[in-house]
Amino acid sequence: MLIPSYLHAYGATNFLWFCDTALIITVSGMWLESPLLISMAAVGILLPQCVWLADFGSNVVGIHLLGLTNYMFDHQLPIFTRGLSLFHGLLPLLLLWLLTRLGYDKRALWAWTALATGLGFICYFFTPAAGTHLTDPNLPININYLYGFNDHEPQHWMNQNLYVVLWLSVLWLVAFLPTHLLLRKVFSPPSKPVPRVSIRFV
Repeated sequence: MLIPSYLHAYGATNFLWFCDTALIITVSGMWLESPLLISMAAVGILLPQCVWLADFGSNVVGIHLLGLTNYMFDHQLPIFTRGLSLFHGLLPLLLLWLLTRLGYDKRALWAWTALATGLGFICYFFTPAAGTHLTDPNLPININYLYGFNDHEPQHWMNQNLYVVLWLSVLWLVAFLPTHLLLRKVFSPPSKPVPRVSIRFV
């Protein structure tokens, strides 16, 4: 339900957001029972999703914290579509449960880092910047906040190319690496699959 609904409401580029990519990876990881895929999603979005929840909760009580979840209160979007975005709150719990079942794969840090870096540069070079005025206002701009946290205009603190590199580096140092270290300590590594014994009848 989510994919066709998001395609209709936000367009295909919406799936370049780290959180949406992590959701797809999680579903794939569940289907394949892959510790690596589940671990990648956990490294990438556990901490950012907690920030999303804090921002959403503050908006519910009338406090505008970061503006990350303002779209959840945009009455121009169907309530069903906005309701689907509540996966941001459920996904961290699901990932933690899956890690208890499958274990944490320490390769996830570098796998997610490579994926996030690739997504970051795709968004930077091929999607609209902050402040872009589109015919459809629901199409995403400033994906993954590569132009700062203000969608109305790009940041002016420093050279934009330098900002992108710095922002991805900060995400790695503040979100990805600490999450990896914590998950590696809390969860056991994946158990090796039991080899199948084949019996041949002569």
